[in-house]
Amino acid sequence: MNKTNIIVTIGNSSNTKEMLKKLIIDGTSVFRINLNYYNHEFCEDVINKIRDIDKELETSTAIMFDTVGPDIKTGTFNGGKAYYTENTKIRIYNTPIMGDETKLYIDYYNLINELSNNAIIKLNNGKVVLEVLDQGPDYLLCEVLIGGEVSDNSSVHFDCQIETPFLSEKDKEDIIFADKMKVDFLALSLVNNSEDVLDVNDMLIELGNDHISIISKIEKESAVNDIDEIIKVSDGIMITRGDLGVDIPIERIPGIQKMVINKCHFANKISIIATEVMASMEKSLIPTKAEVSDVANAVLDGVDAIVLSLETMKGQYPIEAFSMMKKIITTTEEDIDYFDLLNRAVRSDSGDITGSLSYSVIDLATRLDTKAIVAPTITGYTARKMSRFRPKCPIIALSPNIDTVKSLKLYFGVYPVLIKELKTLDQTIEKSKEIVSNITELTNGDKIIITGGYPFSKTKHTNFIKIEEI
Repeated sequence: MNKTNIIVTIGNSSNTKEMLKKLIIDGTSVFRINLNYYNHEFCEDVINKIRDIDKELETSTAIMFDTVGPDIKTGTFNGGKAYYTENTKIRIYNTPIMGDETKLYIDYYNLINELSNNAIIKLNNGKVVLEVLDQGPDYLLCEVLIGGEVSDNSSVHFDCQIETPFLSEKDKEDIIFADKMKVDFLALSLVNNSEDVLDVNDMLIELGNDHISIISKIEKESAVNDIDEIIKVSDGIMITRGDLGVDIPIERIPGIQKMVINKCHFANKISIIATEVMASMEKSLIPTKAEVSDVANAVLDGVDAIVLSLETMKGQYPIEAFSMMKKIITTTEEDIDYFDLLNRAVRSDSGDITGSLSYSVIDLATRLDTKAIVAPTITGYTARKMSRFRPKCPIIALSPNIDTVKSLKLYFGVYPVLIKELKTLDQTIEKSKEIVSNITELTNGDKIIITGGYPFSKTKHTNFIKIEEI
């Protein structure tokens, strides 16, 4: 069983019931739907399929929506694309026109007023670069610094801050829809600072939704600069390297990725990496060696989850991409320095009762070479605390609360299992041994540790540890 989770992005390559069932059986932690590409009808269809499969397999699969955010895009082009030649001059309009090799439309109403001479505009994820030369009555005159192809609705980035609200009307509609569909995770695109995250949190409070976990996507330099505050108000962080690499020099990305993973680990928040993780497998059955190393290094750093994006959304080999990712993760986890991750977590622990007992459990599990740690839980608090200490053996979190089970899907090493009820301690211990036997291979003499807060529905911190020998 891999401890580093895999998030699978659903799209036209992977939205059949057969494909979804295969991905669930193989161990997908969370299914992600990017609302940049798919409408509510598509989302509802996919979610209903997943929930039908969950009933059939008695599984509890979590769903993540990825918001559009304050994204600015080009309009459409004659023939769907245009090629801009280096050193030529083109016009950019802020009123809708059909684009070609001499002009294009950008859907930002205040474009003319906010961009001055020498401002830089990047198109198509930074592959095409323009410089503003002059302002006309309804257009900007620009020179092409780096030429290339731009297609319909390509991304647009500016080298200056522009005044656009973080929550668009579409984002608000999508969050209301996420609440209606009982989605589990909300990944917020193009976060600038912690205030943006708090705006979404306020909206969820107004909706009466205390279940959805907020994952802030780090795609802008302003977010990197405010990372400590963003981590505080988020449930997790996704380092989205594609857009981030447009906003900052790409050579900074590896260091930022490691820094964010470390900070999330210290704060006991989820860390996720995304974008071009195994991009070659969109069209190939085999990843590049560089991609294998990229995945392995993230695992060695102790990341909680890795996203398969276009590989499973539009790629030709979604199942093969997932299987390869899982194989790399499982192999690399044998080489993790668990003692180093444990020591790092201990140094920054707050020292509360649950944290202290969680550390003791992990220390015991290491010394006794236990096969699993079982954490009966109502809220998931104990399991989240133990995940922070990165044990080598799995943490099997038993809960009668479906929301708790799904909320734990992205924590390193945690295998949440939905059970009917938590009653007496003796019954829970027997049930724990039964479930562990079904999940892992146990032989006579193997040990498991059972820990949690008892009575289950009343105690808010961990207060017992029991070692069981098979």
